[in-house]
Amino acid sequence: MMAQYLAIKAQHPHTLVFYRMGDFYELFYADAEKAARLLDITLTKRGNSAGEPVVMAGVPFHSVEGYLARLIKQGESVAICEQVGDVATSKGPVERKVVRVVTPGTLTDTELLNDKSEAILLAVHQGSRHRLGLAWLSVTQGALQLAECAADELEAWVARISPSELLFSADVTPVFAQRLKAMRSAASFSLTERGEWQFDSGLGLRKLLEQLNSATLAAWNAEELVQAHAAAAALLTYAEHTQGRALSHVQSLQVQRDDELIDLPVTTRRNLELVQTLRGEDSPTLFSLLDTCMTGMGSRMLKSWLLEPRRERSQALQRHDAIATLRDNLWQQLRASLKGTSDVERITARIALRQVRPRELVGLKQSIERAAQLSTQLTVSDPLLAEVAASMSPPDGCYTMLARTIKDEPAALVRDGGVIAAGLDAELDELRAIQDNCDGFLLELEVKERARTGIANLRVQFNKVHGFYIEITQSQLDKIPADYRRRQTLKNAERFITPELKAFEDKALSAQDRALAREKWLYEQLLDQLQPHVGALTRLARAMASLDALCALAERSLVLNWCRPQFTREPGIEITQGRHPVVESRLAETTGGSFIANDTRLGPKQRMQVITGPNMGGKSTYMRQVAIICLLAAMGSYVPAQACRLGPMDAIHTRIGAADDLANAQSTFMLEMTEAAQILHAATANSLVLMDEIGRGTSTFDGLALASGIAAHLHDKSQSFTLFATHYFELTEFPAKHHAAVNVHVSAAESGTDIVFLHEIQPGPASRSYGIQVAKLAGMPTGVVNHARHALTALENQQTLSREQVDLFEAPPAAQAPMHSAVEAAVGALNPDAMSPREALDALYQLKNLQDKL
Repeated sequence: MMAQYLAIKAQHPHTLVFYRMGDFYELFYADAEKAARLLDITLTKRGNSAGEPVVMAGVPFHSVEGYLARLIKQGESVAICEQVGDVATSKGPVERKVVRVVTPGTLTDTELLNDKSEAILLAVHQGSRHRLGLAWLSVTQGALQLAECAADELEAWVARISPSELLFSADVTPVFAQRLKAMRSAASFSLTERGEWQFDSGLGLRKLLEQLNSATLAAWNAEELVQAHAAAAALLTYAEHTQGRALSHVQSLQVQRDDELIDLPVTTRRNLELVQTLRGEDSPTLFSLLDTCMTGMGSRMLKSWLLEPRRERSQALQRHDAIATLRDNLWQQLRASLKGTSDVERITARIALRQVRPRELVGLKQSIERAAQLSTQLTVSDPLLAEVAASMSPPDGCYTMLARTIKDEPAALVRDGGVIAAGLDAELDELRAIQDNCDGFLLELEVKERARTGIANLRVQFNKVHGFYIEITQSQLDKIPADYRRRQTLKNAERFITPELKAFEDKALSAQDRALAREKWLYEQLLDQLQPHVGALTRLARAMASLDALCALAERSLVLNWCRPQFTREPGIEITQGRHPVVESRLAETTGGSFIANDTRLGPKQRMQVITGPNMGGKSTYMRQVAIICLLAAMGSYVPAQACRLGPMDAIHTRIGAADDLANAQSTFMLEMTEAAQILHAATANSLVLMDEIGRGTSTFDGLALASGIAAHLHDKSQSFTLFATHYFELTEFPAKHHAAVNVHVSAAESGTDIVFLHEIQPGPASRSYGIQVAKLAGMPTGVVNHARHALTALENQQTLSREQVDLFEAPPAAQAPMHSAVEAAVGALNPDAMSPREALDALYQLKNLQDKL
């Protein structure tokens, strides 16, 4: 047995091997030690091999999914080794083989996958010094994609694709390997090294043509992507290896190019909190607000629309038209029909990979019925919805085949039996009848044999040792028929078998095993019959997902009071009463408050807004809401505003917040400058740029100088649409010398020494920053606040002199005593323990009068 195991392990040296032994999957030697550490399971020793104890650990086969999920989450891969030979006929160890390999990028098990996200497998080929090839695939989605990019663009592409596992060649340069490891640290995907020979462009071209059943890649405009062909060779080889078969459901190809999608760098996705908050949580985010889909495949479709908006507007316009149609009461009945629909997309992939389970097929049958119902409900003239309705037409005969073959409530697994419906197969029905009617047959036989022999006390019985038999007492032996054959002699009786009873015994004793084998065979036959329908089922799944996503967007537009955006050919961003959808939703949930909406006007004559105002005043929220509105419009959604007109857009760049990257030896300021430099190199006249407090990570003069230089570059060279928030009041002079820049500020009002944030964007620069008031709101000690006020007054009074002449460490006047407001002084004079209720009430009115006078 160990020789068999070691031979299998040699084929999977870098993968944990789950070796099936009875009711357990066992691991041995180093695999056992690693699994015991990762899974916190018991490590044992048993027997000897080559003179050494065999170290082993195991997990129960019926709960293996939970252990697999934990290993995959930690970036491990597992080879599942099953018994494939016949136990009854095997001499020596039962034949075993690896039936599939479970890796982070090739997951298909429903238990291991998140309903709302895909497991993406990406292959990267370092083809030349300046050009890289990319190929990626979701095994459950069946969509293959190719791209080529410049060497310095790899990080952006990997961030966009967001793979679960990345394949690379063993012959990449050390520098390139280090880059991949750095990206893995930042994005938490698994790295898998593959042999150099697998990254062969000729092999990749052949595999692509075979996969697509085509003689040329011209239809996909992919013939010249030689580097991507090499990546595809490794990708498809690895995916086939892990699944143990060809990927028959992968029948589509998309080529991604730099100039097709609106560029959303990783910093933009993070800063806008599209799918994760800044803390790494899944909610509250823009996607969590949008996603009211009824199905997992609808949620995944919606997320792809959000993260991959196209520059060309026709697709977004089609979705806007469809949403407008759905808003007219149609969305409600469609969502009612979609509710409870199974994940047809993933079920179809598992059919193609022959991994589908019986209950999933029942779900597919019910979903096909739902699809037919949805198709009849979509009798509308809208082109996109009409196309969706046409794609949801069920494959001919598929529903009938499933209904006739699978029970309405089958067992969870085929190996448990009880899956195939009654009436489908006469042999299976007979085997089941034998199992179900065994006692009845024995009683009937007993009655018949008593009548035939005239032996009144004849008994037909069964035991596990001797099987079925007819027992006759010694006194009645002279009456036995000639066809009775002696089976056992007892003290007072003899036991016999007849040809009829022997035939029944053979059937009965093997009926359960034969019935299970017959069910497995019939199930495999069903999977064979379903294979021609995979393409049609894939189209049906994508149509249902699209409809689900569109209905969710229609529902959101009505519930959240969003408007339809308009696109123009002229450059510009015009938003009337725009709102930040996530902040607005959170305000309504937590405080019941309303969001203060604001207008935005950017165009050829006004490309930059220099935004000033206090912290907490809403500058960052305002900037983010503009970007989110532009993104929602581009993906095909309605937007949170009263009106919206948008010109062409190729990218959304953001530099917001302060953070460091200690793992890559980058300080807060270094990271700030790195991100700003990337924006300045990439931004164009059709880009939207958000710059928040640039330059604050260094000294005042250095920061001010850098901020002014960056603003000038964005205004003069890039000519991007820019929202530039700053606390450097010197920059409010920028619009005086730059014709396309204007000052705006977030308004606030003072009440004594306190501040009230109005959250309104108003023209002109802010009068002050209100930083000390914000510090007081944050709970800063009174002494510190008073010291800061004194220092600020001294600095403001020395505007014509050098700031070095101000003593920042001089204590405030009044012998360093803390300054108190009249209210604070009155409160300090109160002695609650000595006050009557009437005196306490009078004191409260006095405090209120003092407060009103401030």
